[in-house]
Amino acid sequence: MFILSVALVLAIPFVAAQSTSNDTAVQIEAIEAHFTQADLVPALLATFNPSAIMTISFDSVTNVSPGQALTQDQVAPTPTLTITPANSSVDLTGNYTLAMVDADVVGSDESNITRHWLENSVTISNGVVSNSSATAITSYAGPAPASGSGPHRYVVILLQQPSSFSPPSDFSQPNIGVSMFDFNGYVKDSQLGAVVAANYFTVEVGTSTVSLSITTSAVQSSTLASVSGATGTSTSGSTAATGTGSAKNAASVVKAAPATLFLGIVALAVALM
Repeated sequence: MFILSVALVLAIPFVAAQSTSNDTAVQIEAIEAHFTQADLVPALLATFNPSAIMTISFDSVTNVSPGQALTQDQVAPTPTLTITPANSSVDLTGNYTLAMVDADVVGSDESNITRHWLENSVTISNGVVSNSSATAITSYAGPAPASGSGPHRYVVILLQQPSSFSPPSDFSQPNIGVSMFDFNGYVKDSQLGAVVAANYFTVEVGTSTVSLSITTSAVQSSTLASVSGATGTSTSGSTAATGTGSAKNAASVVKAAPATLFLGIVALAVALM
């Protein structure tokens, strides 16, 4: 009986840690798949290999799913951004640059896009992005897409800000209003580092009168096979509005592995009694 008790005490924390780690890994793969299928990669970001998960929460809607359709009223207030590292080796200390851009509808030219938010030297405190010591080049401005222009993709991006960071002179002072700019040019000229985390939501006003050149599709569970080992594909609708869909199904497969290991440890303890 003593051996069984010891086995349980040792196994439970291990199983819990494994489950959390695997779930985060699935979320990383899911957001990568979302960005690719929404044509944000490579149209906006040449590559996207996040080291953390970004959760966007507004006053009236929390834990926004990638590509979730929201209203202008819902996205009017400044959101809270929670950052969860992919694993224990990810260091979230230091300074970062935060940006939100309007990537417009799928298939748009991303070389010159509207800047809705740009803050330098933000930090991460207790897992939440803090701008208490940041420089707000452009304070958060809620989306306001033109009526009938289709679902605009608003992308929130957190980038590493190394000590070599040096913003262009026209973006070095605070309180610059919303305007068009070359996001990738800014990242390069400022010597910013890699994207740490990103997420996006959509806002549409009125009835669309435009034809999208590319359509997004649901994130397939096969996309996540390297993490979950799951097979098959989803037949559900697009997850752009409903969340990670089949990614959640894949997560359940991953979570089953630690549980199986736990039962094996218990069985071994019983056999040794």
